[in-house]
Amino acid sequence: MQPEKGNLYLIPNTLGDGPPLEVLPLLVKKAVEEIDYYVVENEKNARAFIKSIVPRKSQPDLQFNLINKFTDESEIPEMLSPCHQGLDLGVISDAGCPGIADPGSLLVTHAHQQQIRVVPLVGPSSILLAMMASGFNGQNFAFNGYLPIDKRDRRKEIKRLEHLSGEQQQSQSFIETPYRNNQMFESIISTLQPQTRLCIACDITLPTEYIRTYTAEEWGKKKVDLNKRPTIFIIQK
Repeated sequence: MQPEKGNLYLIPNTLGDGPPLEVLPLLVKKAVEEIDYYVVENEKNARAFIKSIVPRKSQPDLQFNLINKFTDESEIPEMLSPCHQGLDLGVISDAGCPGIADPGSLLVTHAHQQQIRVVPLVGPSSILLAMMASGFNGQNFAFNGYLPIDKRDRRKEIKRLEHLSGEQQQSQSFIETPYRNNQMFESIISTLQPQTRLCIACDITLPTEYIRTYTAEEWGKKKVDLNKRPTIFIIQK
């Protein structure tokens, strides 16, 4: 007789260092206590996260598969094999919620194809928290991931998003590699029209959290250092 399939749990991580149970519900702790099979971006980071949630959990018993930008998609279906043996499987992102701006979404796609129940757990999403705090249109918004690195292409994309925001009354959010945040900030305020609003939300849920919304013109008069600080940028025309 075929065993009942296990579930695929999407386990949220914190957005930075700090006591995890200050931002994660106890249901996350319960899931980590019970699951020994995981698919993660980085094994070392995942082990540290699990230890911070459940210090007494036996680390040698844990089994990991990696899913990141180097993973061949042909390897992904086999990662779900514990579920077919009746065992629960957990997905842990390096930060925030699995499947949101995260390679874990590919595993979720295959889980649905294999008739495996997907269980998302509540946790912090920097994208949603930034939108909540921005004061922008939460009825109609988009996340655009990373913008082009080339300065000319980046300015062109910023202008396109600004136009789209005004045309559709849609908030446009995006991110940058943290060590390039200051360059992105300069590109944004030098490209946007003076009265277009920009929200900068960085270090969300951390003691150094900084969330402010001003016009591009007002931002041009302020000094802010975003270097190596995880940041969400949102524009609203």
